[in-house]
Amino acid sequence: MIAAALVFAGLAGLLHVYIFTMESLTWTSKRTRAAFGTTPEEAETTKLLAFNQGFYNLFLAIVTGVGIGACELGHHGVGAALIFAGVGSMLAAAVVLLASAPDKARAALTQGTFPAIAVVLLVIGLSSH
Repeated sequence: MIAAALVFAGLAGLLHVYIFTMESLTWTSKRTRAAFGTTPEEAETTKLLAFNQGFYNLFLAIVTGVGIGACELGHHGVGAALIFAGVGSMLAAAVVLLASAPDKARAALTQGTFPAIAVVLLVIGLSSH
């Protein structure tokens, strides 16, 4: 179960690196604006906010990646703590998005599914370890 949890945590991290790329690097591009449903004017106005938010996503991915690395090196306690911090925050952000903007349910599910699976599998894996 722990190996599967690490895979889903890794997928969650990769997704959040992609979100970082969209928010911090390509926010005003036509493709990213289409994904987020923003006009050129809205994207320009919110560019700095999105840039900052993108880095939050990147940092969560990094914390998760370091946790995966720690688990792979046999430091399961430290690794699990870092993974729970990373994917737990990703999952919490998805819940906040869903609660605050129900019309963004698809984005919230996309953002939160891998982290939720990782959390469940890690809890099961650690409890049977």
